[in-house]
Amino acid sequence: MEIKEVQSVKQEGLFAKVAELGHEQVVHCYDEATGLKALIAIHNTALGPSLGGTRMWNYASEQEALTDVLRLSRGMTFKAAISGLNLGGGKAVLIGDAKTMKTEAYLRRFGKFIQSLSGKYITAEDVNMNTADMEYISMETKYVTGLPESMGGGGDPSPVTAYGVYMGIKATAKKVFGSDDLGGKKIGVQGVGQVGSYLVERLVKENAKVTITDISEEKMKDIAKRFGVDTIDQDGIYDLDMDIYAPCALGASLNDDTIPRLKCAVVAGGANNQLKDEVKHGNMLMDKGIVYAPDFLINAGGVINVGNEFYGNYNRDRVYHHTEKIYDTCLNILNLAEKEKITSQEAAIKMAEKRIAEVGKVRIPR
Repeated sequence: MEIKEVQSVKQEGLFAKVAELGHEQVVHCYDEATGLKALIAIHNTALGPSLGGTRMWNYASEQEALTDVLRLSRGMTFKAAISGLNLGGGKAVLIGDAKTMKTEAYLRRFGKFIQSLSGKYITAEDVNMNTADMEYISMETKYVTGLPESMGGGGDPSPVTAYGVYMGIKATAKKVFGSDDLGGKKIGVQGVGQVGSYLVERLVKENAKVTITDISEEKMKDIAKRFGVDTIDQDGIYDLDMDIYAPCALGASLNDDTIPRLKCAVVAGGANNQLKDEVKHGNMLMDKGIVYAPDFLINAGGVINVGNEFYGNYNRDRVYHHTEKIYDTCLNILNLAEKEKITSQEAAIKMAEKRIAEVGKVRIPR
C-alpha cells in the first residue's frame, strides 16, 4: 500500500473514494425519527476487529464527513498496528450539532447500527463524545469501549493519550536536541481540550515554557489560569518562536500556508491527520529541517487504553506501561527515516504495514 494524498480524495463517486484508501466497508446509518446521520468506516481487519472512536461534528457537507471518516479510519489501522495491538482500523462520524442533537434515543439508535456489524467495528469516544454517551450506546451493543470505571471500563482515555503524546515529544526532543529534558523548552500547544489540557499539565510539571491557543477563548483562559501559561491567538501560533509545536486540535494544520511560517525544530502533537497532504507536507517539513513525530504513533495512547479495555482484565498500570513504549518506537522511526532518507510519516507507515503483512498471514481466518 503506497502513501497517497488523502486530504482531498479527488476521484468522483463513493466507491472511488473508498477504493483509493483501501477500505473494506463503509456503512451509511440513517434514522429519520432521531435525526441520526452517521458513517462507519472499516479500513482493515487483518490484525483483528476494527476499533476507533466516534466523533460528532457539524460538517459543512456529507462529502466532507466521508473524507474525514475515511482518513481517520485509515489512521487507526496504522495506529493499532504500530502499537502492537491485535486490532484493525475503523472510525465513525455523527453528522450534526452535538449541543442540540445528542439524546438517549439518538445514541441508542446509533448503537443498534454498531451491533448490526456483529463485532467487525468497536467504538469508543472521540471529539464531542464522552463516557456518558458510551453508556447509552452500550445499552444497544456490546461492541463499545471507553465506558466509565464504575461500569468496569477504562474511563476517559484522554490522560493516556496525552501521556503517549508526551512520550513522543520527549523522544523527538532526544533525537533533535540530544536530551529529552523539556525544562526551559518553548512549546506551543494548539488546542487545549481533553488531551491538550492533560498534555499542558505534564509539560508545565517539567518546567517547559508553554504557550497555548484554542478555538474557545473561555477554555483557553481557564487552562492558562490553571497552569500559569501564556496564550496567543489561533493564527499567531504559527509565527511563534518555539522549540516544539504541538498540534492537539483538528487535523490538517500542517499545510502550504502554515509550514513556511513555522519557527520550530520539532512538530509533535496529539491531533489526527496533521499533514494536510502526507507526501507533500511531510517533505516540506523535512526540507525545512523540522523533525515530525508521526501523529498516529504518538497519539496512540487512547487506542491502547480502549484496546486493553475491550480484551478484558483492564489494568491502568499495564496500559501506561504499554503507552510508554511509544518513546522507543518513535526514536526507532526517526532513525529509520534518517537512515533511508524518507519522511518520518513514510517510515512509520512502512513499519505499520510490515506488521500488518507479517502478522496478518499467521492469523487464523475468521
